[in-house]
Amino acid sequence: MQSIIIYSTMNCPYCVAAKNLCINRGLDYKEIDLTSDPDELARIKKQTGMLTVPQIFIGEEFIGGYTELKKLNDTGELDKKLLKD
Repeated sequence: MQSIIIYSTMNCPYCVAAKNLCINRGLDYKEIDLTSDPDELARIKKQTGMLTVPQIFIGEEFIGGYTELKKLNDTGELDKKLLKD
């Protein structure tokens, strides 16, 4: 099963929503809190081209933020990505 990594910051409602989606689905995820790490936040923004959090990866694939995660979940594509080798 592919891993889920959520780059987040404190007090971000979309970060909380992404983590709650995973928790409600029983999915394990790794959270990387960027609140006190501006260098890592700048690095991940540059890597993905996305300026907001959460930034979510499934395995090595950047899928986007909460909206994209929810869409994948709602369409059944999330399970396919998680099971992909």
